[in-house]
Amino acid sequence: MDQITSADGTTIAYTTQGAGPALVLVNTTMDDHHGLDATAAALAGDFTVVGYDRRGVGQSGAGGPYAPEREIEDLAAVIQAVGGSAALAAGSGGCGLVLAAATALGAAVTGIYLFEPPFIVDDSRPPVPADWVEQVDALVAADRRGDAVELFMTQVVGVPAEYIGPMKADPSWETMAGYAHTLGHDGQILAGTQDGTPLPTDRWTVSQPAVVAVGENSEPFFHTGAKALVTQLPHGRYESLPGLDHSAFWTAPDAVAASMVEALRATSAHGPNG
Repeated sequence: MDQITSADGTTIAYTTQGAGPALVLVNTTMDDHHGLDATAAALAGDFTVVGYDRRGVGQSGAGGPYAPEREIEDLAAVIQAVGGSAALAAGSGGCGLVLAAATALGAAVTGIYLFEPPFIVDDSRPPVPADWVEQVDALVAADRRGDAVELFMTQVVGVPAEYIGPMKADPSWETMAGYAHTLGHDGQILAGTQDGTPLPTDRWTVSQPAVVAVGENSEPFFHTGAKALVTQLPHGRYESLPGLDHSAFWTAPDAVAASMVEALRATSAHGPNG
């Protein structure tokens, strides 16, 4: 992987493939850039696809005390390294960082594609515990990383407790436990968006073209959250993808890539005012 230095001196590792306008894929919690390898490959015929390891993950450094602003600086450095402007795309928890970066970086972000941001804006599912980030960080500090992952999965993601045993038997559990120190990162970025109340109206100022996509078969709260977000995006559009669910961003790369290409090809060519 190539490396760049973020504003605070932290090394950020990234890779590129394909040709065309730049498109940066933003990972979610507990995942390095390899988690989106299949999606990146499906997009490489239309874009220069950029994958990177968020700070504290994979080949990127951890830096000092975490703050969401540092991750925006990381993305700014990645975008600068690949030509100075790029579209951004993310699924689930990574959507918060994309919205924050689009707000902060302005014209450097040409458009955004969000797949199922995990916003909880009504009573269609229970809100997440208000102190879950503090609980997870305390478990990690006590070297109880597996317990931190279990708390996140059951209390935040909403995985039924009876599924946790089989999940622990899968090799991916150890990988997630290894990255448990990053669980709270997306939690900090998403604060105030998962408590069952309307989205904050002063959080984002996104003038870029945006598509917020949801799998047709996903839980209702993903649809209500996406529709609520679109009302705050002047150039935003809600899209329901037939036959897909929340896992599709990782498990149905061709279908998601087709939607993403349609959404972002024009924005990458013309920019936010095109």
